[in-house]
Amino acid sequence: MSAFPYYRQLETMDCGPTCLRMIARFYGKNFSLETLRHKTRRSRSGVSLLGISKAAEQIGFRTVGAKVSYEALQSTTNLPCIAHWNQDHFVVIYKIKRGRVYVADPGRSLLSYQKKEFLEKWRIGQNTTADEGIVLFIEPTPSFYTAEEEINSSIGITKIVDYLRSHRRLFAQLVLGLLVGALIQGLMPFFTRAIVDIGISTHDVKFIYTVLAGQLLLSVGQTAVEFIRGWILLHISTRISIAILSDFLMKLLRLPLSFFDASITGDIIQRINDQRRIELFLTSTLLNTLFSLVSLVVFGSVLFNFSRPIFSIFLVGSLLYMGWVMFFLRFRKQLDYKRFDVASSSYNNITQLIGGIHEIKLNDCGSNKLWEWERIQAKLFNYNTQSLSLSQYQQVGAFFINHTKNILIIFYAAQAVLQGTLSLGEMLAIQFIVGQLNLPVEQLIQFTQSAQDAKISVDRLNDVHRVTDEEPDDKLLISSLPDDKSISLRDVSFTYPGAGNKAVLSGLDIDIPQGKITAIVGDSGSGKTTILKLLLKIQQPESGRIAIEDTDYNTLSHAALRRDCGVVMQDGYIFSDTIANNIMVSSEEKSPQRLLHALRMANIEQFVKDSALGLNTKIGVDGNGLSQGQKQRILIARAIYKNPSYLFLDEATNALDANNEKAIMENLNLFFKGRTVVVVAHRLSTVKNADQIIVLQRGRVTERGTHDELVRQEGPYYQLVRNQLNLGN
Repeated sequence: MSAFPYYRQLETMDCGPTCLRMIARFYGKNFSLETLRHKTRRSRSGVSLLGISKAAEQIGFRTVGAKVSYEALQSTTNLPCIAHWNQDHFVVIYKIKRGRVYVADPGRSLLSYQKKEFLEKWRIGQNTTADEGIVLFIEPTPSFYTAEEEINSSIGITKIVDYLRSHRRLFAQLVLGLLVGALIQGLMPFFTRAIVDIGISTHDVKFIYTVLAGQLLLSVGQTAVEFIRGWILLHISTRISIAILSDFLMKLLRLPLSFFDASITGDIIQRINDQRRIELFLTSTLLNTLFSLVSLVVFGSVLFNFSRPIFSIFLVGSLLYMGWVMFFLRFRKQLDYKRFDVASSSYNNITQLIGGIHEIKLNDCGSNKLWEWERIQAKLFNYNTQSLSLSQYQQVGAFFINHTKNILIIFYAAQAVLQGTLSLGEMLAIQFIVGQLNLPVEQLIQFTQSAQDAKISVDRLNDVHRVTDEEPDDKLLISSLPDDKSISLRDVSFTYPGAGNKAVLSGLDIDIPQGKITAIVGDSGSGKTTILKLLLKIQQPESGRIAIEDTDYNTLSHAALRRDCGVVMQDGYIFSDTIANNIMVSSEEKSPQRLLHALRMANIEQFVKDSALGLNTKIGVDGNGLSQGQKQRILIARAIYKNPSYLFLDEATNALDANNEKAIMENLNLFFKGRTVVVVAHRLSTVKNADQIIVLQRGRVTERGTHDELVRQEGPYYQLVRNQLNLGN
C-alpha cells in the first residue's frame, strides 16, 4: 500500500481544512488550502466538524458525523475518516491494522498509536473510560470525480531560490572559492605521499622542506579564500534576509483586515521567524552541502585513483551508514512530535501557573495545579526515555558501521603495503582522504532535514503571499470620495466565519446623513460594532449594498476611505512611542497647532503637562503604565488630530469617569459640527444629543428617531434608558 498523502497545516487553526485536503488528495483531487479555508468558514477559533462536513459536501463528498465505539471504528471499511482529537484538534484516521491505529496529524506527521495511546487522545472528555469518540465519515460521490481539479498550490523551494538571482555574481564567487578550496585540499594527499615515498625514503631533507613550504603556501591561500568567503556570505545572507522579510511585511500591509481577524498572531510571528531558517538554508546549508558534494567528487576521485578496492569499501560502508541513519529518521520524527505535544502542554501549564498565581492563591487550588504539572512531567520523562533509547540504538549502529568501514580500509591498505601494491605514503594519504570524506557524508544527511524545514517555511510564507491583496493591482478602485458624505445601507446581512454561526446582521436598512450624528444602541451582540467594521471596509457584507451617495462601497479604495475617517475602537492600540507620536500616527507632516487642539478636545492636556517629559514621554507597549481612561483619551486625541470628514466611535468613553466624560462630550459636540458621525455606545450621555438613534435587536433595526421621540414611544430604547437610570415603573 502506498503512503497516505500528507500535508502539514500552515497555521494553528488549519487542522480541519488540511485534513479535508489530505482526504481529497487520497481520492485523486487537489484543492488549495486557501479554498478549503474559505469553504470550511475558518475563523480565529478554527473550524467545527459541521464546517468541515459542509465544505466536504461542496466539493463532492458524502459525509456522516457520528459518535462511534473503538470496536465499530476498527471494523469499518469507510477509511480514511476525520477524527476529533484531544478535544481541540482534527486528524485523519487512514488505517487500522494489527491493533495499531495509523493517523495523519496535520500538525505533526504520519503517526501510529497503540489502542491505549489512541484512546487517550480520541475519547470524548478527559474523565470518561468509554471507548468512544467523534468521527466524520467521508466518501466521494460521482460529482467529486467530475469536479474541476485545482492545480496544486504548493510552491517549492525553487520559488525562494529566486532571491539568489540578484546576487548571482557574488554567489558565483562563493562557488569559485569552494572549488578552489576543494582543489587545494585535494592536493594535500599527494603532498603527504611525496614526503613519505620520496623525501623520507631518499633522506632528501631539502625536498621535504620544499613540499612543506608548498603546503604552507596552499594553506595560507585556503585561509584567505575562507576569509573572503565569510565576508561574501555575510553580505549575501543579510541582503536575502532583509529581502524575504521586507517582501513578507509589505504583503502583510496589503492584506485585508479580515485576514488578521481570522489569524492568530503567533502564526504570523512564526512566519517572520521562518525567514531566518530559509536564509540559513540558502546561504549556509546549501553552500556547505555544495562544498560537501565538491569534496566528495574531488576526494572520491583521488581515492579511486589511489585504490579502487578501498574506494569500493568506502562507498559500500558510507551507503550502509547513510541508510542506517535515514532508517531511524522517521521513528525519531514521530517520537519527537509526540514529545513536543507533551512539552507544549507543560509550557502552557507552567505559564498558567505563573500567570494565574493570584487566582490560584485566592482559590487555594495550588496543589491541584502542581499535581497536574507533575503528571505532564511524568509523560514527558517517558518520551525523553524513549527518545534517548532510540538515539542510542542509532548511534551504536552508526558507530559500528562507520568504524567497521574504517578498520576494513586500514586492514586492506596495510595488507596492500605489505604486498607491495601500495606505498606507505599512499596508505597515509588514503587515511587523510577517508577522514576528509566522512564529514561530507554526515553533512549530506543533515541537508535532508534542513531542506525539509526550509520547504515548510517556504510554504508558510507563500501561503500568505497567495492571499488576495486588499486592493489588487488589476482592480480599478475610486481614490476620491464623493462630495456628499451620506452613507446608506440597503438589505445588508453579515455572518462571521464559522459554520453554524447565526447572522449578526439581517436585512439591515440604515441611512447615515452627511454632517449629522447617528447613534447606534442595543444589547451586547446585536451587531453594533459589526456595522462599524462594514463601514470601515474591515469586513464585507454577505449580501446587500453599502454606498456613499450613489457610489458603491466595493468600488472605493480602502485606503482613500480610511484616510478620511477618524476611528476610536474598543480595542484601539497604543504604540510603544511618545505621547506625541501616538497621537500623530497618521501624519507625515507634524502640526503642533493641531496636536494641541486634539489634546484640549480629548481633555488630556493636564496629563501631558504632569508627565515628566511632556509630549515626549515614552509609553510602554499597548499603553503599559496608563490607565484605561488615559488610553481612551489618547485614542480620541488621535482621531481628532486626523481632522476627518467621518468619525466612528465605538464605546469611546466607556472607561472615563463622569467628569472627564462630561468635559470630553462637550468638546466633541463642538468637533462634530459639519462631520458625519457614527457613535456606538451604551451610555445615555453619549447618545442623547444625536440627530438620530438607531436601536438594534439581534441584527435588525427595531426603532429609530431622536432621544425624545424614542422615550415617548416607550419601546426597546426606553427600556435601555430606564434600566441605565434605574427608573421605576
